[in-house]
Amino acid sequence: MASVAAVFGSTGVVGSQILSTLLSHDAFKAIHTISRRAPKAESPKLNATIEADTAKWSSDLSGISPVPSIVFSAVGTTRAAAGGVANQWKIDHDLNVDLAKAAHTAGVKTFVFISSAGTRSLLSSQFPYSKMKIGVEDTIKDAGFEQAIILRPGFILAEREVPHQGATLFLKLIRSLSHFGQARQDAWGQEPEVIGRAAVHASVLAAEGKAPSKYWVLEQADIVRLGRDEWKA
Repeated sequence: MASVAAVFGSTGVVGSQILSTLLSHDAFKAIHTISRRAPKAESPKLNATIEADTAKWSSDLSGISPVPSIVFSAVGTTRAAAGGVANQWKIDHDLNVDLAKAAHTAGVKTFVFISSAGTRSLLSSQFPYSKMKIGVEDTIKDAGFEQAIILRPGFILAEREVPHQGATLFLKLIRSLSHFGQARQDAWGQEPEVIGRAAVHASVLAAEGKAPSKYWVLEQADIVRLGRDEWKA
């Protein structure tokens, strides 16, 4: 049976790929988005809500009928775009936590979250960015969804509207690794399209009862496998 999904972060580099993948997938009959600006994608299956106040997104989610069976969150920003760590925390952590809680309360069965690789390593786990992601992951795990899916991609191989400091150079460096074999690039970063497809593919597998666990974490190799190697258009 075709599913109803909701996507947050649908105008971002990964969220837009999740949205376009859902719109072209037969397993989904309706997709809702709630965002500050209109997504670029268009489709009869798309129900887009424009809401500039992110504090209202949780209540907007609760108002979707019928209740989405799957919610995807690719909500995130950079410190530069947010204007500092405190403001970034409000988006990357607080907003995602609120969405996860609202989704569970509304009766959403599956929650898919785009996190980041290496956040739980001994060294990086002490940095603010990693703490944001860890806090969201833990909230999702503790919420008790029928299925939770966490994707931890590496460096996202795409230009951003407001790039990280040094990101353009690092992007070129990672892309150059493909000259020595695709596996070398895959170990450091993934294309947004691959991440988006992996998120959707994993949600479909979960709906078919094929998820390996109730709390399914996809590391970089898993993302490449589901989003490129095993992907079927």
